[in-house]
Amino acid sequence: MSGNIELLNTTLAAAKAENRAALIAYLPAGFPTVDGAIEAVKAVAAGGADVVEVGLPHSDPVLDGPVIQTADDIALRGGVRIADVMRTVREAHEATGIPILVMTYWNPIDRYGVERFTAELAEAGGAGCILPDLPVQESALWREHADKHGLATVFVVAPSSKDERLATITAAGSGFVYAASLMGVTGTRVSVGEQAQDLVRRTRATTDIPVCVGLGVSNADQAAEVAGFADGVIVGSAFVKRMLDAPDEAAGLTAVRSLAADLAEGVRKR
Repeated sequence: MSGNIELLNTTLAAAKAENRAALIAYLPAGFPTVDGAIEAVKAVAAGGADVVEVGLPHSDPVLDGPVIQTADDIALRGGVRIADVMRTVREAHEATGIPILVMTYWNPIDRYGVERFTAELAEAGGAGCILPDLPVQESALWREHADKHGLATVFVVAPSSKDERLATITAAGSGFVYAASLMGVTGTRVSVGEQAQDLVRRTRATTDIPVCVGLGVSNADQAAEVAGFADGVIVGSAFVKRMLDAPDEAAGLTAVRSLAADLAEGVRKR
């Protein structure tokens, strides 16, 4: 099986054709368990998520705030492995039919082997990878193997990125561009604000691929605000927090499905 970048592209294009932003949900593999994470992906898809990012838990998640760090820690203590991440992608994609990406820091891929990782991700039906800490100038090997296997390479841009740097990043990426709405780590925020809107405007000036905004969106009103200027709205910590706060797994699944439904309504109110 080749990767699903085409499915990702058509999914984002379909949202645009409906004059709305896509809803992209993030959930870590192995949290609360491997099976539980697969069910959580199914739940957010049932609630209305168009795309799901499956996080590969890492012991030093420098860009992640306390909520995702807590979930990663639970997953790592549970013994989650890259094989479990691949299984999560495979079973979630087979069950939902939506594009599933992996969000991961570079070190685990580097240690696992780029060729092995890309081949296994494509074989599992994955759509690509979001690589927040891989510098574009060091990404040639990754991109060569990702292209060979039909996988998207999603890079992260930040408000601090200069226009020239944005052009370099977007020229190398595929699928979509992940625009971090503010400087700092992941987590819910009171406001997602003007910095994100300016970043989307500057990024769009360099590329035709969709620009999706993450970091800070936690409710339908914020989703609607971001959907007003972005091609996609990425939500992570808010989903993970619902799972962490739930008294049991069944309640957690109900909570994330409900949040996905609220957010799916929000991205349609742009």
